[in-house]
Amino acid sequence: MSEQGKASETPVRILITALGGQGGGTLMNWLVSAARASGYRVQATSVPGVAQRTGSTSYYLEVAGSNYEGVFNLVPMPARVDVVVCSELMEAARVIEAGLVSPELTTLIASDHRVYSTAEKIDLADGRFDVESIAHAAHRLSRHCHLLDLQKVAGDHGTYISATLFGAVAASGALPWDISASRSVLAGGAQSASIDGFDAAAALLTKGDAPAEADAQPAATTLEQLIAYATAELIEYQDDAYAELYHTRLSSICTLDSVSGEIKEEVARRLANWMMYEDIPRVADLKTRRERYAQIKQECGLQPGQTVRITEYLKPRAEEIADMLPVKMAQRILRRVESGKSLPLLGKGRRIPSNSAWGYWMLRGTAAMKKFRRRSYRFQQEQSEIESWITALQTCVTGSEKFALALASLPRLRKGYSDTLQRGVAAYDSIFQSMVTVALKNKEFDAAAQVLQDSIKAALADDQHVKLTESIVQFRSKASLQMSSTLQET
Repeated sequence: MSEQGKASETPVRILITALGGQGGGTLMNWLVSAARASGYRVQATSVPGVAQRTGSTSYYLEVAGSNYEGVFNLVPMPARVDVVVCSELMEAARVIEAGLVSPELTTLIASDHRVYSTAEKIDLADGRFDVESIAHAAHRLSRHCHLLDLQKVAGDHGTYISATLFGAVAASGALPWDISASRSVLAGGAQSASIDGFDAAAALLTKGDAPAEADAQPAATTLEQLIAYATAELIEYQDDAYAELYHTRLSSICTLDSVSGEIKEEVARRLANWMMYEDIPRVADLKTRRERYAQIKQECGLQPGQTVRITEYLKPRAEEIADMLPVKMAQRILRRVESGKSLPLLGKGRRIPSNSAWGYWMLRGTAAMKKFRRRSYRFQQEQSEIESWITALQTCVTGSEKFALALASLPRLRKGYSDTLQRGVAAYDSIFQSMVTVALKNKEFDAAAQVLQDSIKAALADDQHVKLTESIVQFRSKASLQMSSTLQET
């Protein structure tokens, strides 16, 4: 029992932040019930959000002894919150940023898993926030910090994260009542899974299984691990021969003299991603994997006797259909589209229940079309572009490490599907033709390295490519001036 909880004249201030649907309100009600059952006065207020990342969902409680005659606050005040409970790591960051966590006062309990925000997902580059910085701030700016994967504990015991958060805060010693008083609130209910999750989270926190800050960072992925993972994925994507082609291409770079480990790792990653481009068979395969169905059931909290329907919305464009056809047939379709003519059965979305018998087997049949992928129009296009990229790397990798590293990361632009993919490919082609080709011809790698890096960043930062266009124009002008100067000297 904490000292702050013993003083009946001083309320214990508790803030809960959660995502929509995670049971933050349920956790608040459990805490209220436990406090009242233990003889404390309690006031609780809530500010419900809208959805998982479009609005904050927070719950604030103040708990005091039965003799407390003061007035409870309705909202938390900066640096005056005793206990902060967060259902996800970015929620903890949000509370820290708001100044509600104090190094002299606050016990911070948070699940360290991530649910990515819309801003993170739509970023053309890697828009994920730095979890290492958040964990560091959490430890530095709180009095006591407990970061645990409470989402995993909840999943392991078939319950919701609200139950595991309850167990963690009850075991932390930050509440003015005993842990048994909290557990008894659940014991009176009908769901044993909540009790199991509560006990597991309490045990995890009590025995100190939460990783220390220095140990909380994930182990670095070695080049060998990266290649092994890519190999297995490529075999599943196509076949053994395709994985062998990956090794051949990678070896053509990695066996050259003076190639840094950073370049090797970047090439290994980008090459694997590029060779596993997403076409219609690939999407159909990903949508019908067992682990996807299992994840959906877990996220829905599916209980015995309940069913869930999974409906896929598909709206393939003519270009995507052409991509999976033989070259000549695809070219005829693309010419038809370019002339303004439409194709039958396209332009209207289709809803397919992928966990029904007919929907599942229709998608599995589409996924099986990967056996014809080598004959497809897009396969020919992608392999040609990959070979050009590999050849360019072979030319510059021993001449300028900075330029080679930038060139190795250039395929980052080729991702997504539909309009996003088209914009990315257009940016890639513009940079490659206007910068990489010129640098290879003039052997001016060091001078072009920074411009190449900046152009890639510009393309990722702006999907309309306004800044990229400006960068290309400036590069061309500078290259023309240099060429004129060289001709005059000769």
